[in-house]
Amino acid sequence: MKTPVIWVTASLTAAILLTTSLVIATGTRGESTSFTSSAGQLEVQTFASGLVNPWGLAFLPDGRMLVTERPGRMRIVTSDGVLSPPLKNVPEVWAAGQGGLLDVVIDRDFAQNSTLYFCFAERAGGGGRTAVARAKLGGDRLNDVKIIFRQDGPLSSGNHYGCRIAQGGDGNLFVTLGEHFSHRDEAQNLANHLGKVIRIAPDGSVPPGNPFVGRDGVKPEIWSYGHRNEQGLAINPATGDLWEIEHGPRGGDEVNIIGKGKNYGWPVIGYGIDYNGAKIHDSATRDGMEQPVKYWVPSIAPSGMAFYTGTLFPKWKGSLFTGALKAKMLVRLSLKGNAVTGEERLLENLNERIRDVRQGPDGALWLLTDSSAGRILRVSPAGK
Repeated sequence: MKTPVIWVTASLTAAILLTTSLVIATGTRGESTSFTSSAGQLEVQTFASGLVNPWGLAFLPDGRMLVTERPGRMRIVTSDGVLSPPLKNVPEVWAAGQGGLLDVVIDRDFAQNSTLYFCFAERAGGGGRTAVARAKLGGDRLNDVKIIFRQDGPLSSGNHYGCRIAQGGDGNLFVTLGEHFSHRDEAQNLANHLGKVIRIAPDGSVPPGNPFVGRDGVKPEIWSYGHRNEQGLAINPATGDLWEIEHGPRGGDEVNIIGKGKNYGWPVIGYGIDYNGAKIHDSATRDGMEQPVKYWVPSIAPSGMAFYTGTLFPKWKGSLFTGALKAKMLVRLSLKGNAVTGEERLLENLNERIRDVRQGPDGALWLLTDSSAGRILRVSPAGK
């Protein structure tokens, strides 16, 4: 069992405090705020605005991007920051509580097949569940839309859908599935999909090599289990490992490296307490259950994640970035191999819930702000 590594900081480290200032250019013309960053002066520019709770962002090969809005709209954003009308043929979503239209990614061969994948909260009976769909982008619409996976298990009343997608090098899809909040014990139940990371083929079938294929009473799509509400998922380009970020209750947000067939402990082990102050876990560790490579106490509510591989920020190459909803900031985690060696908290004065973080083709960091007046922000070194 791995030894946990924890870095909880209320302020920047001493090394970061010696660095130069960061300049934030906000959505109001001419307005700016300055504060420190280890990469020197940066600009945060409003690239697009007028979005309602934007959730997922994907870059297209031609310089445009796709963005989802939680109420159920998907739009194209031009290279000039102009929003298209909502794309046609997006399936109906259940936009209640934390649910709605959530993540979107493009296929690794999008330039040849125009295929994309997205996940959303789907109404089912008296509640909701996470569904995954595949479609082809054509002009102002989605074509050949097909739901390729539906989560099985007790339904959600509107919470903890998970719903991040990452495509592996073999083309198969990893998808996070939350445990619906009121059904947390189901995260340990291999007979359903609650509190799991699954692995499916692009058509929704079960790929060879999944860890539980052929076991009676076990869902064959499951890749890992014992998760709560997974809000970040990305493959580390340096190692090929799958990394995941999930929300804890009051404390205990986690960064995990996801292993095939591994159990990540929720709700048996963890580092938080219930919202009413009650104890949830018997302990923080148990044999056979994995430890996070990092956790936060108190919670920051991390959401969206990206490994930085660009050249605009040479000091930050190899870092892991995540947004924070509750703490309203951008977080940079420095890495050495699979260990988290430090944390830098950025953009706190921006006072925005950061829902998603992506690295753009230009090497800049691109953020989504989670509000009814949501924006797409571009973060770059000053003047670039």
